[in-house]
Amino acid sequence: MDWMIAGGTVLRDGVLAPGEVALSGGFIAAEAAGGARRLDATGLLVMPGLVDIHGDAHERQMQPRPGIGFPAGLGMRDSAAQLLAAGITTACLGVTLSWEPGLRGIEAWRATLAAVEAVRPAAGCDLRIHCRFEADNLDALDELLADMAAGRVHLLAFNDHTPGIVKRIADPAKAAAYAARAGVKAADFIALAERAAAMRPDVPAARQRLADAARARGIPMLSHDDATPAMRATFRALGAAVCEFPMSEAVAEAARAEGEAVVMGAPNVVRGGSHMGWASAAPLAERGLVTVLASDYYWPAMLEAAFVIEARGVLDLARAWALVSANPAAAAGLADRGRIAAGLRGDVVVVDAARRAPVATFAAGRLAWLAPGAAARIA
Repeated sequence: MDWMIAGGTVLRDGVLAPGEVALSGGFIAAEAAGGARRLDATGLLVMPGLVDIHGDAHERQMQPRPGIGFPAGLGMRDSAAQLLAAGITTACLGVTLSWEPGLRGIEAWRATLAAVEAVRPAAGCDLRIHCRFEADNLDALDELLADMAAGRVHLLAFNDHTPGIVKRIADPAKAAAYAARAGVKAADFIALAERAAAMRPDVPAARQRLADAARARGIPMLSHDDATPAMRATFRALGAAVCEFPMSEAVAEAARAEGEAVVMGAPNVVRGGSHMGWASAAPLAERGLVTVLASDYYWPAMLEAAFVIEARGVLDLARAWALVSANPAAAAGLADRGRIAAGLRGDVVVVDAARRAPVATFAAGRLAWLAPGAAARIA
């Protein structure tokens, strides 16, 4: 079905202006086809669909409480619906592949990939896999390489949480919390962590194998939680051109000096700072040191963050919106989306600016989600 979105204010070429957007055959068209359905966007904004480069909120649909799991397919269907309701048309699901059992272990990895592939054809939202590979999980290296070769992985992030976990589990309460998430006894979790840490000497070679495979497949790579510019340089040498969640302003500056994308969380912007006590994203975005905002752990934060940034008075809405659409698309290697231009994928979100809320979400040219009461706008 073809569409004409008419009467609204359209973000096109970095400018918000009255206009129309035609969708035909799954793409944005130069003009409407005969017989196209019409959505009246009077009083609304017509914006590029949101592109989420990193979000792991789907984990809550699969394990809403520690140790309480639900089928991955059920959780993924629910996730797709929530994503569309948040205006997100491309979701790079952050799936952790860790040495931990449970939610972030190898069995959950397999189940999540299978669920995404089963749900994807009817999901509406373009569901993609952002593998968050835990550095010391060398037991899973060959399986991940096979999944990459099979085209099942679309982004690769180099995670390294093991040293921090090993320190924290010295506290019995924290050890118990990690164990509950993994579904094992605390003593068993501690033993697993110590075994993983013992693999540290083999990590550099494993990272190199992954980086070589990613380059061969054209899979964009990200570093994660870089603590220093030197750490960023190490991952840059591997080919990781995206700096994700830098832990200091100096790291962000080093990445931007090399022209690299810098990702921080939209919840950081909405809440006014990092819940971890790290760098604050909004002022860094205003200075050009953060170029991408991701949902991180809360999908509705992406759209809200664009308006929060605009309200701060430094960036206009067009530039703020690029942080959640055009820029993440470019960082993820997706040149076919993130902007409203003829020939690009038909991903559009119609937004009520006063409420900071989606009214309609179009994905690949199809009406994928409609807010209550908005059907009256369709002719």
